[in-house]
Amino acid sequence: MPGRYLAASDVYDNQNHQNNTMINKQLLHPESIVVVGGSNNVHKPGGALVRNLISGGYKGTLRVVNPKEDEVQGIKVFHDIHELPPTDLAVLVIPAPMCPDTVEVLAAEKEVKAFIIISAGFGEETKAGEALERRILDTCEKYGAALIGPNCIGLMNAWHHSVFTKPIPTLHEQGVDFISGSGATAVFILESAVMKGLPFNSVWSVGNSKQIGIEDVLQYMDENFDPERDSHIKLLYIENINDPDKLLLHAGSLIRKGCRIAAIKAGSSESGSRAASSHTGAMASSDSAVEALFRKAGIVRCFSREELTTVGCIFTLPRLKGHNFAIVTHAGGPGVMLTDALSKGGLNVPKIEGPEADELKSLLFPGSSVSNPIDILATGTPEHLGLAIDFCEHRFKDIDAIFVIFGTPGLVQLYEAYDVLHKKILECKKPIFPILPCLNTAGPEVAEFIKKGHVNFSDEVTLATALTQVMKTPQPADSGIELAGVDVPRIREVISHIDGDGYLAPDGVRELLSCAGIPVVPEKACADKDELVAFADKIGYPVVAKVVGPVHKSDVGGVALNVRTAEHLGLEFERMMRIEGATGVLVQKMLHGRELFIGAKYEPRFGHIVLCGLGGIFVEVLKDVSSGLAPLSFDEALSMIRSLRTYKIIKGVRGQQGVNERKYAEIIVRLSTLLRFATEIKEMDINPLLADGDDIVAVDARIRIEKNKEHGN
Repeated sequence: MPGRYLAASDVYDNQNHQNNTMINKQLLHPESIVVVGGSNNVHKPGGALVRNLISGGYKGTLRVVNPKEDEVQGIKVFHDIHELPPTDLAVLVIPAPMCPDTVEVLAAEKEVKAFIIISAGFGEETKAGEALERRILDTCEKYGAALIGPNCIGLMNAWHHSVFTKPIPTLHEQGVDFISGSGATAVFILESAVMKGLPFNSVWSVGNSKQIGIEDVLQYMDENFDPERDSHIKLLYIENINDPDKLLLHAGSLIRKGCRIAAIKAGSSESGSRAASSHTGAMASSDSAVEALFRKAGIVRCFSREELTTVGCIFTLPRLKGHNFAIVTHAGGPGVMLTDALSKGGLNVPKIEGPEADELKSLLFPGSSVSNPIDILATGTPEHLGLAIDFCEHRFKDIDAIFVIFGTPGLVQLYEAYDVLHKKILECKKPIFPILPCLNTAGPEVAEFIKKGHVNFSDEVTLATALTQVMKTPQPADSGIELAGVDVPRIREVISHIDGDGYLAPDGVRELLSCAGIPVVPEKACADKDELVAFADKIGYPVVAKVVGPVHKSDVGGVALNVRTAEHLGLEFERMMRIEGATGVLVQKMLHGRELFIGAKYEPRFGHIVLCGLGGIFVEVLKDVSSGLAPLSFDEALSMIRSLRTYKIIKGVRGQQGVNERKYAEIIVRLSTLLRFATEIKEMDINPLLADGDDIVAVDARIRIEKNKEHGN
């Protein structure tokens, strides 16, 4: 779609974007830390936090405040915060009501520039707790201090482990940056990740996010990104998207810089929203809004802890360059299940045959199969494993990546086999996905393999599902606005002349669509029978007649198809005018073709969510729609169309003519541009959008306007 467009700087609302977050050196690399509420009891948060700082090898000065102890875990204790010398970072593990005054003293008198508040009992529980939070935030902003929490497990990086929980994962610069809106969930995700061998660079538990939320951490990582030193993998657990624009901007920017991001957004359903609200005060956003935002940003969306950590492990491997996979296994069943799961996700396990396949088969034990999956049998040796991988790497040219499923019934040790796998992963240019399922019978062997710097995918189906999500996630969208063929001044003029709120009359709908360059079927709506008959005579029969007034025309018998004569039209007019709520009748030329759908709904904080799919009754029956966040680029619209389960129908099946998908995408883009400049539109749909070869025409549409309420993107 030629002709551009407004730049990203014109799209993004800079009023809500600050150039700097409050994240500072004292939070990330403090020379001194005080744990207020630290103790000798390692079974309570204060004691466990001190233990983790010590065992994590913190090299700065560690201080503890506890009025009841003289020494905590070998550290001399201060009985009162007033006794402290100046300190960089304070971690508070004390009752919520004590926190505001403590923060005030530490910030004003002890030069503390960073706070991590572990304590709960704030805005997630009561209005009084919310007031305590507000006091703390005001103090931090007054003295220029960073604030993590409250109601969190803390922050850990290679420099300091200011958390009270376990596990403590392996930490190094090229590990994963993990940001979580929930402390307990962060622990469970870490448990899942550690079992897979996934390393970490930093773990952020932002809790109630009173000052620093997930979007702010991403902003800091984006604005301070060093491609040589910083992690290229970010995992997110989100319960509340406070600032969708900021998340979109910085996630997309990081991905364009070479990073990869995956996220869970919990609380998108009504029930999930209630659970999230009771947890951290999060507000739900619709699932389509989340889907659209993630698609636009290039974020891989996950739906479980296992899926998130599996995607994180996929990110540690070389990027895939194709969709063809070989499966090397000594267990037939898992190979079959993996093949099924990959095929279901649109990935290929191509048949391997020919002289090279015959040669490999001759080198394996009798009974082995090489057609793909390559089954080397339960009796297959480490040498056989190495041979199969070598053939996939060098001889089978159509293979893009290799899955290796290798476990044991407990009869042998696997050190030799896993050593072969270790060497092949280092040697091969094609990615190798190790699936080592026997964590019980081969626990020491798997642990040794992981210790060498590898990850392990213990479940083949979970891996295939996660890989499908990775492969189908598009790159971040171009953030400009397509203007070609859209008359923006005329759109604003039409909107300005609309009085009141509610659904537009057909003439208004038609004019707005025409302003956006969306083809519309010839039509006329009025309450005069003779005028409608004259119009029908002019455009030619057959025509369609539709009642004007009721929103759901079909439900009230307000649609008549294939009207072939003036007499028939007159009778339908009289019948429809007797329908309750009827204000007129609309007549259109009768057209044929594939029914498509485009819809849109305004979501607070997100803007307009655009939906597309098959039209007519299929919208409600199949519920197969794809979502995007306006404004959309041409590539985004194409990606939306191609992600539909019914895309094969749109392309054309069994001799049926397909839809011109590029023209369909162009109309989706034009509609998204219309919405960007007509924010008063709160809901609209075009159903059907009739496609006949290269011709695509809007047949029926409705638009709901709100001018008398606050609006905008």
